[in-house]
Amino acid sequence: MKHTIDAQGKKIGRIASQAAAALMGKNSVAFAKNKVLPGIVEITNASRADITARKKTGDVYVTYTGFRGGLKSETLGELMERRGMTEVFRRAVYRMLPKNKLRDIRIQNLVIKE
Repeated sequence: MKHTIDAQGKKIGRIASQAAAALMGKNSVAFAKNKVLPGIVEITNASRADITARKKTGDVYVTYTGFRGGLKSETLGELMERRGMTEVFRRAVYRMLPKNKLRDIRIQNLVIKE
């Protein structure tokens, strides 16, 4: 089963929540929260998503390396320049999936096309 989401003119969060629900299989009759359903979720036109200038400077992604002084932060605009829109959507969908052993397996079924 293939699920396609067009990102043109839409907000990142709306698209990410649709993709996360489809990856979990919430729209399938065979839904089981302890199973990974076969199928690919594809996000197209990721570079044409609606992102305001305020969001590019205001949204901050924070990661911690585990070492002293290892708190790293970057804005959405810096992340877009460094990794592109595919990484922005991947992080948004990844953080909307349930935090369990199946999250890494489910995110592999996500395909993002700019």
